[in-house]
Amino acid sequence: MALSRRRTLALIGGGVVLSATAAAGFLTTRTPTRALLPWSAAGTYDDPRLNALSWAILAPNPHNRQPWIAELVAEDTVRIFRDHALDLPHTDPHGRQLTIGMGCFLELMRLAAAQRGDGVTLELFPEGDAGPVAVARFDPGSARPDPLFAHALDRRSCKEPFADRPLPPAEVDALAGYADIVTDPKAVAALRSLTWSAWMIEATTTRTMKESVDLMRFGRAEIEANPDGIDLGGPMLESLMLAGVLTRAAQLDPTSSGFKQGVAIYSEMLAATPAYAVLTSASNARAGQVEAGRRWLRLNLATTARGLALHPVSQCLQEFPEMAEAHGRAHELLTTPGRTVQMLGRLGYGPTVPRTPRWPLQSRLLNA
Repeated sequence: MALSRRRTLALIGGGVVLSATAAAGFLTTRTPTRALLPWSAAGTYDDPRLNALSWAILAPNPHNRQPWIAELVAEDTVRIFRDHALDLPHTDPHGRQLTIGMGCFLELMRLAAAQRGDGVTLELFPEGDAGPVAVARFDPGSARPDPLFAHALDRRSCKEPFADRPLPPAEVDALAGYADIVTDPKAVAALRSLTWSAWMIEATTTRTMKESVDLMRFGRAEIEANPDGIDLGGPMLESLMLAGVLTRAAQLDPTSSGFKQGVAIYSEMLAATPAYAVLTSASNARAGQVEAGRRWLRLNLATTARGLALHPVSQCLQEFPEMAEAHGRAHELLTTPGRTVQMLGRLGYGPTVPRTPRWPLQSRLLNA
């Protein structure tokens, strides 16, 4: 999560002075190049299944856990599993969000296959929840490319303040087929308040905050060693680490200046939101969660195609006890009784943000 210069200076608060001369060489080498290689490797495989999977590993997913494992079977089949060793037991106790992430993976795989003319038939949970999430069968020459795939390399989750610029009605109409778009000022204000209070619940509940802090990767060396979790990299953040301002201990201490500055940064970001995108489902069964992920991936590509930024803010949809009131409020605001809100995202005009680190494809394969 690279911060802008303005936000990093706010985090420093004027308390740290770094020598530009001494730091120049260090600051120009902070990009985790190896952890970003999967982005340039996407689409470079001859095997159609590996080719599609090389794109799928770039899909958005909770806490960047990248919980997918693929097994090649025969010449046309892939069995795709969710690695339960990468579960988030405190913030995602039922695995709902991680299953949504698997849906993002499956849809990006399908789009990548279609780009080469290959159709993909998905059989979901053929052995129940304990078995593979899906068995994918590739059918050469049976699919046509989808225009959304052209934006796969530019897709991001933008964790920055959005411009004070409303979405034009034409943009709302264009996205209506992908999600429910909320632009009414009173409804937007209610969701700003809800997302902020839910973020604070997660941040001030010790076990849920620790789950996130344990997954933070501080600086290039940690990111390259473990290109998953929450990456805290880039010249500015690594300068703060060297100065002792940004530490794990500070992130877990609500009384520390680092924690308080982080709260201020998120408060600014969540407040700078002109619209929201909402995905709901009639069923909260696993298949419905996978479908929500597939829809989210398509929404993310569609917003990218239109020059818009999207950022999931689903803390209020988490199912741990302290979040129960916010969870109920989200469902009151966003859907009707009996339906489940699966995803909530900030929507607006945001800056271009860096790519997210990824494990290489080979590390996600049972065989090759």
